[in-house]
Amino acid sequence: MRGVPAWQERRSFTHPSTVSALRADPPSPTRGEGRTRAALATLVLTILFLILPALAARAMDIQQVTSPKGITAWLVEDYSVPIVAVRFVFGGGSTQDPVGKEGLANLMTGLFDEGAGSLDSEAFQIRLDDAGAEMSFEETRDGVYGSMRMLAEQRDEAFDLLRLAVNEPRFDQAPIDRIRAQILSGIIANENDPDTVAQHKWARAVYGDHPYSRSDQGTRQSIAAITQDDLKALHKAVFARGGLHVAVVGAIDPETLKKKLDMVFGDLPQAQALAPVADVEPQLAQRVEVNYDLPQTSLQLAWPGVKRKSADFFPSVLMNEILGGGTFTSRLFAEVREKRGLAYSVNSSLVNQDHANALIVTTGTRSDRAAETLGIVRDVARRLAEEGPTEAELAATKKYLIGAYAITNLDSSSSIAATLVELQLDDLGIDYMQRRAGYINAVTLDQVKAAAKKLLTAEPTIMVVGPPLAGAGKG
Repeated sequence: MRGVPAWQERRSFTHPSTVSALRADPPSPTRGEGRTRAALATLVLTILFLILPALAARAMDIQQVTSPKGITAWLVEDYSVPIVAVRFVFGGGSTQDPVGKEGLANLMTGLFDEGAGSLDSEAFQIRLDDAGAEMSFEETRDGVYGSMRMLAEQRDEAFDLLRLAVNEPRFDQAPIDRIRAQILSGIIANENDPDTVAQHKWARAVYGDHPYSRSDQGTRQSIAAITQDDLKALHKAVFARGGLHVAVVGAIDPETLKKKLDMVFGDLPQAQALAPVADVEPQLAQRVEVNYDLPQTSLQLAWPGVKRKSADFFPSVLMNEILGGGTFTSRLFAEVREKRGLAYSVNSSLVNQDHANALIVTTGTRSDRAAETLGIVRDVARRLAEEGPTEAELAATKKYLIGAYAITNLDSSSSIAATLVELQLDDLGIDYMQRRAGYINAVTLDQVKAAAKKLLTAEPTIMVVGPPLAGAGKG
């Protein structure tokens, strides 16, 4: 999965098998040009950090608001613009799709604004437009997310529409058939797409029979088998207060929010009725080949990951940033792109899901240099595992991760709300942003070396999408 980097403290919203779409003929910068661009990028980031230091996290007043019916939300009041952003999640997601009806959660999330209560699809959309509000739902492996942005002066109408969508989705047959046809069209179009084929093959190899190995969109057969009753049953099982986390940012006070929370969520059942999902360890030491006659080869490698609550989480985050998480400063960038011009992009990510964790490296290069690129990636990982980073690398990475947090996570009301929901999901506490820098600064060089050795000495699973590699990859 190309996940969100762990230093951003957000969970992965995409599947672990996503292959980066990279340019087939990457530029070949000279070492001097690469260093100049890296220096300029570092200078720009440094200026940004001076202008927008972690002051945003320190100054942000996050309030925990609990309604009379027991609905809890984290609130950041902000009256600088007359906007309210709401973000929430119910635990569950596509892992709850029954066998043979894969794609159910995905189809369901496409229908919440297609009619609710007494409003059919057209009437609901008109009311939504009149309210000047934006509503969206999406599923991930482990949750069903909802978002709404509204004008503060029209919040009553907007919250009422959200109430209808959450509590009384109609799941009328005409919208079901229309959204199903759109999804089916995408499934058919992707059947011969190399990256999509690779995603499915990768997921099956890494996760076996676990629900993580299944397609979120489903198949031709599973999508066709989904009924209105299936949608209603999944909605009833997932949409319950016990699995709910909410964050609100914008021009709304706590007392008003309490009323809106009860209006939108207060009448939901207390307990979810979810099917149990087991934890799974990604299956490593495999070679997954998806052979296509392409000018570019995509490469993806998986090593063991680390749990979010593990004692070595932050050492692993810092190690990953040094390996490939840093856009212009990582070892992979220096070796693969800057020194050799082999790839336009190369990166690593710590992917954290509810039931699996992994460290994923992705890149793409010309097919005639894919074996060379794979060997370099593996060599960089091996040397980091054997030697660890330097003191200078660790110090620079700490400064970057502390300074980048506000810029990447707190740059809009919607991103703040999304960040606060993820912090709730990980049970990190309402004061986590104030504590985060301390966690990072406390990490020692020996701890990072130990994390590198623990994660990167394993034999990775490797996926090659393109022409076959002649015996490459053992590096």
